[in-house]
Amino acid sequence: MNQHIYPEGCAFGTIEDIKDKKVTVMGLGLNGGGEATVKFFLKHGAYVTVTDMKTPEQLKPTIDSIAADASTDTSRLTYHLGSHIIEDFSNADCVIKNPGVKYDGNIYLNAAKAIETDISIFLHFSRAPIIAVTGSKGKSSTVSAIHYGLQQAGFTAFLGGNITVSPLTFLEQTNETTPVVLELSSWQLADLRGRRALKPRIAVITKIVPDHQNWYGSMESYVADKRLIYADQTADDYTILDADDDEPGTGPAAGGTWGDLFASETKGTVLRYSKKPLPAATYGAWQEPHEDGFSGRMRLPAQSGTILSGLIVPGAHMRTNALNAALVLVLMGVAPEKADAILARWPGIPHRLQYFHQYTHSGSKHGTAAGAGSYSIRFYNDSCATVPEAAAAASQAFGKPVIFITGGTDKQLSFAPLAAVLGCNDAAAIPVKALYLLAGTGTDKLTPLLDKENIIYNGPYNSLDDLLQDIKDSADAVCCSTEKTDIAVFSPGATSFGMFANEFDRGNQFMDKVRRIFS
Repeated sequence: MNQHIYPEGCAFGTIEDIKDKKVTVMGLGLNGGGEATVKFFLKHGAYVTVTDMKTPEQLKPTIDSIAADASTDTSRLTYHLGSHIIEDFSNADCVIKNPGVKYDGNIYLNAAKAIETDISIFLHFSRAPIIAVTGSKGKSSTVSAIHYGLQQAGFTAFLGGNITVSPLTFLEQTNETTPVVLELSSWQLADLRGRRALKPRIAVITKIVPDHQNWYGSMESYVADKRLIYADQTADDYTILDADDDEPGTGPAAGGTWGDLFASETKGTVLRYSKKPLPAATYGAWQEPHEDGFSGRMRLPAQSGTILSGLIVPGAHMRTNALNAALVLVLMGVAPEKADAILARWPGIPHRLQYFHQYTHSGSKHGTAAGAGSYSIRFYNDSCATVPEAAAAASQAFGKPVIFITGGTDKQLSFAPLAAVLGCNDAAAIPVKALYLLAGTGTDKLTPLLDKENIIYNGPYNSLDDLLQDIKDSADAVCCSTEKTDIAVFSPGATSFGMFANEFDRGNQFMDKVRRIFS
């Protein structure tokens, strides 16, 4: 896969240079990034053309939101939707590119005089200290925990990037004292190649597993973009990296681990994180299990001790995310005991093992038996689990069998890791109580693995309504004389673009339907 290199610097020398420039925004979208970009450039006096392959009907929520904003002057705004026009690119002073658009072979981007992204514009003009996070699993949880921790510790801190908040929304509120936490996807990093704009004070790379292979075609191409997060760091900066083994068959083709490879390349000061104690000469953070759960320990050149001792969010994988957040807080000057106390209160984030609803009915089928108990289901939304490994972790997060809802659209990934914990070939896994599958090309790859091992499942279903109604019917048939509670987890491990606009729309629809059906 060809790796496009952008010129160093920015298309605009100063923010004032934006005035009267012709700016084309390529990709309006529904997640807020395109809307924020449009508003930013209109605010600073540009003539803005928005072009998107989606139709006005598909983009209506974003279009309406821009129109309803009384602070936005739309007199210099033009929409060309449903197709692209080459002149919108060739005549523009600058094109603001959506990260989900490939540069290679794109005739429209090739016609542009200059290309930027909301991330590159932000990094060029903001003087804020940057804490950047990338990886395959746990990015959003990690940045959210860091941001929460910084705010609770008294910092004026901001959060943006791939977590659906454009940093252009808060650019002018930042300065040298306001840390900014950025979640960066591989695509967003690729759009920074050559610009020398990203120099994070702290860079974190979470667990690397195969992802977006339908886009990249190989792990090496995918990881090449991840490596850009530390490309311009210096010894005054920190690079926080995995110290554990990669999952079988997912490491570098040349051998070793991705964490070790990154550590050998970065010029930043390397810290490692692990699920087990680190060697005595290694600085970083690790988990120490004990009968009451675990503790997160830290070792730095000038200090050591406990930085994490408890969490209210479920899942062993959340321990790693919160541990890295605690390490970042300490590097930012927060006392270890304060970091521990703050993150013990961290509530987690939407669409990632998010508890949102409980359904309860009498344990008696007739609802009148004396002393009858009750049956409840607690519902969790993990819609942002878009790779099989993330869904596998969610199925194990509660330490007991759960009602598990999974499946969706394939991203050219193996579903073997998910099949393993669903009862196929992982003896250490907790089996699910009941399995429900949402239809999709990814599910089509999963079901033969389940059939081979005689794993019972319900579906696949072509709609969430039908799936949830079947769970409701089963729940209403439960009769018990004591209080009993089950957990239902929606963790697709795939995309679902055939049914939903994106994983956030999918999660919101799931929660709305659960609340309606299980009212």
